[in-house]
Amino acid sequence: MTGRRDRSRGTDADAIAHASRIVTAQITVAAAAIVVLVVVASVVFIIDQSQPSELLEKPAPGENKIYVDADDMLIALVVVGAVAIVLAGLLSWVVARRAVRPLGEALRIQRTFVADASHELRTPVAVVAARVEVLRQEIGAGADPTENLRGLQQDVSLLGDVITDLLLAAAPPAEQEPRQVIEVVEVVEHTLADLRMLAARRDIALEFTSHGRPTTAVPATSLRRCVVALVDNAIGHSPDGGLVEVIVGPERDRSQFVLSVKDHGSGITGIDPGRLFERFAHGDGATVGPARTGFGIGLALVRDLADRYGGRIEVSDTSSAGTTFTLSLPRS
Repeated sequence: MTGRRDRSRGTDADAIAHASRIVTAQITVAAAAIVVLVVVASVVFIIDQSQPSELLEKPAPGENKIYVDADDMLIALVVVGAVAIVLAGLLSWVVARRAVRPLGEALRIQRTFVADASHELRTPVAVVAARVEVLRQEIGAGADPTENLRGLQQDVSLLGDVITDLLLAAAPPAEQEPRQVIEVVEVVEHTLADLRMLAARRDIALEFTSHGRPTTAVPATSLRRCVVALVDNAIGHSPDGGLVEVIVGPERDRSQFVLSVKDHGSGITGIDPGRLFERFAHGDGATVGPARTGFGIGLALVRDLADRYGGRIEVSDTSSAGTTFTLSLPRS
């Protein structure tokens, strides 16, 4: 997989640098104008005061007079003025960079949120579309659509939960809701039930195994987002008619549980597996399905969620026989 950087980063950096240059130029011009005015006023004053008649005046008893060459004074003023203009330019450049930096960070956060939201909503919307297609077929065949209508209602509700979770992730910690204990296996099973509708399009089987029934304080919507991202990635890199294995079990120290997702694709090549969790990073192996174009965001979101709740995500195994991603999260 070859790495691909977000083009908008370069565009944002260029825009920020351009704004810094404009602010720097404006401050420098203003400072230079002030310095020039001061120098001109000083020159006029010196010329006015350096009349030859002063040289004919005799100093009073006990009075000492020091005479300064006017040409030397003018040269000194010009040099000091030039140095002041240069210093003003450097100072304005530093001030402009510091002033524009928060705006650049805000722009980066905004773009990141939009990219994350677009990616996170892509799979739930695809599930809803698949459910609608099944309903259309059932209605056309005269079958009872009650069960799929109920499923469609749940899908729409989960879509709203994903949006809420995205907003909570962008909010300060003090504004986030208190956590509740949830059943990990229950959330994974419900999530896989929806994803099977997408996997069935390419005859890919989703196999789920659980060792125990761990509980966690990680919000159900966040856990569901992790499952969706990992399984969606595995489906995209699995051959038609392949198998994706999902396993839930305890960690060795029992303080965390492990969610493992294994595909049977061609493995990770062309990139360090650790870099897969960077935004917009890709490898040589493109997604298999015709409509499974990845954007390099899903795994980065899993890493962000794992970091938020004190867990970790890693590539535990990859070869020509497939790749296994392992997500560890704290148990309640």
